[in-house]
Amino acid sequence: MPETIATVHVTLPDGSVRAVPHGTTPREVAASIGPRLAKDAVVAKANGVLVDLSRPLLEDVRLEILTAKSPEALEVLRHSTAHATAQAVQELFPGTKIGQGPVIENGFYYDFDRDQPFTDADLATIEARVREIIGRNLPIERLDLPKSEAIAFFTKEQEPYKIYFATTKGDDVVSIYRQGSWTDFCRGPHVPSTGRLGAFKLLSVAGAYWLGSEKNKMLQRIYGTAFFTQADLDRYLHLLEEARKRDHRKLGKELDLFMFHPYAPGAAFWTERGTIVVNLLNAYLRELQQADYREIKTPLLYNRHLWELSGHWGKYRENMFLVLDKETGEHDFSLKPMNCPSHYLYYNAKTHSYRELPLRFVTYDVLHRNEVSGSLSGLTRVRQFQQDDCHVFLRQDQIETEVKRLADFILAYYKTFGLTATLKFATRPEVRIGDDAMWDRAEGALKAALESTGLPYEIKPGDGAFYGPKIDFDVADSLGRKWQLGTIQLDYAAPDRFKLEYVGEDNSPHRPVVIHRAVSGSFERFIAILIEHYAGAFPLWLAPEQVRVLPITDRINAYAEDVRAKLAEAGLRVRLDDRGEKIGAKIRDAQLQQIPFMLVLGDREAENGTVAVRSRRAGDEGALPVDAFLARAITLVKTKSNALSLDQATETPCPS
Repeated sequence: MPETIATVHVTLPDGSVRAVPHGTTPREVAASIGPRLAKDAVVAKANGVLVDLSRPLLEDVRLEILTAKSPEALEVLRHSTAHATAQAVQELFPGTKIGQGPVIENGFYYDFDRDQPFTDADLATIEARVREIIGRNLPIERLDLPKSEAIAFFTKEQEPYKIYFATTKGDDVVSIYRQGSWTDFCRGPHVPSTGRLGAFKLLSVAGAYWLGSEKNKMLQRIYGTAFFTQADLDRYLHLLEEARKRDHRKLGKELDLFMFHPYAPGAAFWTERGTIVVNLLNAYLRELQQADYREIKTPLLYNRHLWELSGHWGKYRENMFLVLDKETGEHDFSLKPMNCPSHYLYYNAKTHSYRELPLRFVTYDVLHRNEVSGSLSGLTRVRQFQQDDCHVFLRQDQIETEVKRLADFILAYYKTFGLTATLKFATRPEVRIGDDAMWDRAEGALKAALESTGLPYEIKPGDGAFYGPKIDFDVADSLGRKWQLGTIQLDYAAPDRFKLEYVGEDNSPHRPVVIHRAVSGSFERFIAILIEHYAGAFPLWLAPEQVRVLPITDRINAYAEDVRAKLAEAGLRVRLDDRGEKIGAKIRDAQLQQIPFMLVLGDREAENGTVAVRSRRAGDEGALPVDAFLARAITLVKTKSNALSLDQATETPCPS
């Protein structure tokens, strides 16, 4: 046996070193630093790895004591709250089997196998029991057991899902955590005791297949969230309530933008108003790209040989809609789930010179992906969608310049809508094509190009596309929620697979590099985000109906029609509400439909040739000559302004 070290040297974040007895715990180190730190400590980080405060230190270590100020400590708190939730469920509903309970963004969930569905009343009861468990202040203890003992333990407990984890996870020794008489298989770490849990809320129940596979049993998943303080929880719950009000599925129906039908699951029907928004976004992107992008259209249906060549048939087939070939009786065709291979075929149809590069092909075709029915959600998860898909064919020496150009383009586009983005660099995934040498080259080239932009970024290990690394753009909306939208992906695999070539300056054939680029991602998802970002109140340039003319009495109708016609002739989307309703009701209807500007017309306005302007946000903006209103409105449209008032109309151009 190796000789036990009598003293362990602990290096703290400030660089100081403390010599402590072998087996000293992080909690004891915290106490030696000061009673306040010992009280506030939640979890520790030893050599960069999160560990329990009670974990013995057995070798020299870099140690950091984390308090409630740390995001990592918050994740530990949430995971421990998930355990308390599972304990509460099993105490209240004996016979319930437990699955898994990981931390997710903004909270946690726990899966349960129980025949009877959980109700809202059950959630309230479970919450009360969790508070009781917190009040018990049960120590949360880690036990390291040989795998065989852990399997035997959960077999005795009749916990089949824990037997699976104990069998398939970890090494020969695995960890379980015990709080009171309740035990769970878990790698940890956790807070020291249930009394350290903070403010929490159980939010909802949903169905979830075991291990995410439709072939497995459907479990019940309880979602929740937790924070160290009630104030933080209250702020988050307020954000959730605001998000519910902005839910694009609710607003899309109220504003008559889109609908769905069971006969076409996962495919949106765009109403007349919604189609206007889709077409406006298309037109804006075309406007920005008309100078140096080549828009093309390609077929929707392809033989399997194309997908075998691209690698999708082996790596992505389960997500593709397969079509039966009547001649072979096999599913030898597929609707295209992406445009990449069709762009390669188009590129290969001609001989290209190095002088032509970079070549940028852009397509707005409809794509189809066979998402599982349970994952479909409004416009954010669909089976049919339209993508602003671009592929750039370029030389190796052009990568740096092109990546900067594309990043600037994407960020400027988001700025038009008042959206901000953070960049993520995603590296090689576990399932991929190409050897390590190719990936080393691709990751090195894309990372160098990204760093040359000077833009800050984060690393997303293992999250690249199966054919290459990528830069993802995570966009924050007006509520601070993050959405992954745009992407820049560097691909060395496709040029080799499709034998893409260009004639170089030396008159010899060379391989180009391919960059995959999307800005909106899909128009469906992007419009869903915009609906929630704007709370349904699109800026003037993007609003399906921009102006509504509201005559106070029937005798003003002729003047009102003249105003409407003049605005329409100038290109505004305007409607006249000449119903025999009171003006208050007309204004209320226009407000509910989020019309940016209402023009109230009475005898005075007809006599003076003016309009009384109301905006949906600023309210009464006073009377203006028709031409003055028109000039300011046209300025807001031309500049793609997000302004809420006519007073904010300036000649500042939109980003481009």
